[in-house]
Amino acid sequence: MKKVLGKIRIVVIVVISILLLIIAFSFINHRIQLKKESAILSPIGTMVNVNNHQMHVYTEGSGAKTLVFMSGGGTASPVLDFKGLYSKLSNQYRIVVVEKAGYGYSETAAVSRDIDTILEETRTALSLAGEKAPYILFPHSMSGIEALYWAQKYPEEVTSIIGLDPAIPSAYEKYPLPSDFTMGLTSFGARIGITRFFPSIVNSSAAIKENRLSEQEKNIYRAIFYEKTQTSNMIEEVKMIENNAKRVSEGGIPNVPMYFFISNGKEVPLDDWKNLLIMYVGAAKDGKYMILDSGHYIHDYEPEIIVEESVKYIEGI
Repeated sequence: MKKVLGKIRIVVIVVISILLLIIAFSFINHRIQLKKESAILSPIGTMVNVNNHQMHVYTEGSGAKTLVFMSGGGTASPVLDFKGLYSKLSNQYRIVVVEKAGYGYSETAAVSRDIDTILEETRTALSLAGEKAPYILFPHSMSGIEALYWAQKYPEEVTSIIGLDPAIPSAYEKYPLPSDFTMGLTSFGARIGITRFFPSIVNSSAAIKENRLSEQEKNIYRAIFYEKTQTSNMIEEVKMIENNAKRVSEGGIPNVPMYFFISNGKEVPLDDWKNLLIMYVGAAKDGKYMILDSGHYIHDYEPEIIVEESVKYIEGI
């Protein structure tokens, strides 16, 4: 029995030693790669100081109407993720992409992710970057909650909401959110560079997969992904989303025109995703929607349709 236990002990020690060596190798390689990649990661927009941390605001184009693009939860590079859509609109409108704390070129910071803090940081970043309301909001996924709250709290600042498969409050009554353990494990893997051994993860990102970016932009997207996967701010957003959604639900449906582009729901882990969005926008005073047979990153899959419909809608407001 003692011999068996001794062998088990040796096996355990060997396995742990191998795991520690893999972790050490991965971490060292990750730090080396991050240093190399820093050469291509200069912010392409304006950096502004909000709550003592730097936020990135990208602008493009000009026009009498300003469109603000708001990314979904966990989207590593909002500026590049939205490029396939806003690049087709910037010849007519002012385009703005705000990257929240922990996203894209913005710093990861120790700031609360309650809905009021998120919204006020977005508004402050826009103001510091020289942008002025009113805005037409283009929220994707989780940021739909922020956009709706914005319209509730500051209706004079929101001309309309054009949702890109946007989340609405009732979705988070059933949405299967990841556990703290799962998010922590994913974040740990990202911080030590394990994600680099699985390039298919980043290459399956819709903006890359659908060829909405140049080869250089794809490389930048990958570099940002390896640096900004499952940041502490992203994790905190998920932890607070149910409370944030409840807060927005209590405020009712905002009285602003809304047009929702809704996906087929196959990439969302909620069976009645489509119906929830249809019922919500259908109950709005000036609500409209279009179902597109595409995945959740609807702006990367069907930008041409969204552009055509959005222009007609915006010009008719």
